[in-house]
Amino acid sequence: MVLLLAFALVAGAATALSPCVLPVLPVVLSAGVTGGRRRPLGVVVGLTLSFAFATVALVYVIDALGLPDSLLRDLAIAVLLGFGIALLVPALGARVEAWIGRIVPKPTARPGGDGFGSGLLVGASLGLVYAPCAGPILAGVITVSAAQPFTAGRLAVALAYAIGSAAVLYALMIGGRRLTGRLVRHAGRLQVATGAVMVAVALAMVADLDTDFQTAIADDLPAVLVNPSGELERGGGVTDELARLRGDRAEGLGTADADAAPVPPGSASGLPVLGRAPDFTGTQRWFNTAGGRPLSLDGLRGQVVLVDFWTYTCINCIRTLPYLKAWDERYRDAGLTIVGVHTPEFPFERDAGNVADAIDRSELRYPVVQDNDYATWDAYANRYWPAKYLIDARGRVRYTHFGEGSYDETEEAIRALLEEAGDEPGAERAQARGEPVGERATPESYLGAARAERFVNGPIAPGVRRYRLPAGPLPLNGLAYGGTWSVADDSATAVRRARLRLGFAAQRVFLVLGSEGGRPRPVGVRLDGRPLPDALAGPDVADGRARVAEQRLYRLVELRRPGVHQLTLELPPGVSGYAFTFG
Repeated sequence: MVLLLAFALVAGAATALSPCVLPVLPVVLSAGVTGGRRRPLGVVVGLTLSFAFATVALVYVIDALGLPDSLLRDLAIAVLLGFGIALLVPALGARVEAWIGRIVPKPTARPGGDGFGSGLLVGASLGLVYAPCAGPILAGVITVSAAQPFTAGRLAVALAYAIGSAAVLYALMIGGRRLTGRLVRHAGRLQVATGAVMVAVALAMVADLDTDFQTAIADDLPAVLVNPSGELERGGGVTDELARLRGDRAEGLGTADADAAPVPPGSASGLPVLGRAPDFTGTQRWFNTAGGRPLSLDGLRGQVVLVDFWTYTCINCIRTLPYLKAWDERYRDAGLTIVGVHTPEFPFERDAGNVADAIDRSELRYPVVQDNDYATWDAYANRYWPAKYLIDARGRVRYTHFGEGSYDETEEAIRALLEEAGDEPGAERAQARGEPVGERATPESYLGAARAERFVNGPIAPGVRRYRLPAGPLPLNGLAYGGTWSVADDSATAVRRARLRLGFAAQRVFLVLGSEGGRPRPVGVRLDGRPLPDALAGPDVADGRARVAEQRLYRLVELRRPGVHQLTLELPPGVSGYAFTFG
C-alpha cells in the first residue's frame, strides 16, 4: 500500500505538468496571483479535498439522491462563473470575500492571511473537473458507482494523487505570484483580468471546448506528453498493488478441505475433492424458495448442489440457462439442487426488481440469490461469469467449469455424484437446446474506462469528453467514440451527438444498454453505413432503431451467417452503454 501511495503521489505531480490540465491552469494561476497571500494555499487545499471526495465518496451521495452524473461539472462551472463575475465587479468581489471570510476560518491569524476562504472554494470547484486528467493509477481505484465498496485505501490513493498535483500547482502559483509582485500598483486591473479568465473558462466548459482540447491533445500529441507517468502506472509493481487494493484474488476455492484427495477412497465417480464448499454468505434477497427464506449448504447436506455464478445481462450466462433449466427439470427429483448466485457486473444489476424480472423472463424455477456485495463470490475466490461449482452430498466441491460449453461433461459429473450419493439418476438424459456460439466472434468489449480496450480514440479515461469518430471503417474488433460522452469506470453515457462504431466478426451482436430514468429513447442502428434492415435485426430493433428503456441486454444484430461488418450506433443524450457481447 505504501508503494501504491508513492506511485499515486508521483503520478499526480506528473499529471499537473501534462497538457491535460491546460484548460484549468489559467484559473489556477489567476486565482493564485490575486487576493490575499493565503489564497494559493486555499486553492490547493480546496482542490485536494474536493478531488479526493468527488472521485471516491460523492458518487454515493449522487446515487442515493438520484442526481444526474453531470452535476459535478455543472457545479464547477457555476462556481467559476460566480467568482469570475465577482472579480470583474470589485465592489461585489469585496462583499463576497468578506462573506466567505466569516464562514471559512483562516489557517492562521497573522495579518495578510486573507484570501484563504475564496481560494478554498475556487480550488474546490477545480477539483470537480480535474478527474478526466487522472491516469490508470487513479482510475483503477476510483469508486465510480455505489455498487463498489468504499474503502480507506481507495480514499488514500485518491488523496495522494491530489496532493501530488496540488503541490506542483502550488509551486506554479507561488512562482506566478512572485513574478506579478511588481504589478502591485495595477492590482485592480489584474483582479479584473483574473475574473475575465474565470468567466472565459466557465463559458468554454459550457460549450465543451475544454473536452475538445483534451480530445485534440490525446489524438495529436505523443503519449509520453499526454500522460507523462503512463509507463510508471502500467508497471508490474503498480498493477499488482492495484489488484490487491481492488481485492482481486487468485483462482481457486476460498477454503481447503482437510481430507482433500485426488480421488476420495471408495468414490464411484472418479471426481477429485477440490475443497470444502463455502456457504452462501453476505447475500441479499432469495428467489424461488419457500417464503423467500435463505438456503444453506448445511440444510442441503445429502443433496448434490450445483452453484452457478451468473448475472442477467451476461450473454455467456444467458446461453447456459437452457442447460441449467433442463438439468433442474430432469434431476431435481433425483437429488440435485441448483442455486443461481446472481453477482452483478454493473450497478443496475443490484436491483432486486431487475433480477426478479430477469428470472421471470428466463423462466427459472430453481433458487436464485443476490450476491450484491460479492461475499459469496469472494468466498469461492471466483473470477468468472458464468462459473459452475458442483458440490457432493458431503459438502465438498468435486467439479468446476468456467464459461460456456462442456455441457455433456458437466451432466456426466452431476449423474456421477448423484449415483455416489445413493440416488438413481435414471438412463434418460436432460434435453436442452442452447443458443449456438459463433466461431469467429469478436471478444467481449467494455465501454467503461476500467476495461476499455481496442479503442482507436486512444486511452479512455473517466470524465466528460468530446471524441472524434474516424472517417473510414475501423479495424477488426476496433471501437471508436464520436461526439460528447460522459465515461465512467463501468459505462459510457451519451451527452451530445454521440456515436459508437464497432468493427466486428460475428453472427449476433448484443449490447447492455439503459436509459436515464427508464424513459424510452431511440438508438439508431446502422450496419456497414446503412440502417439495419429488419431481416438482419435482433428482436430489440425495428426499422433501424432500438427502443432503449430499462437496463438490460439488447439483441441488436442477427445475421444469417457469421461475417465481418461495421456497426454504428447513434445514441441520444441519456442513453448509457456498458458492454458488447457476440455470438
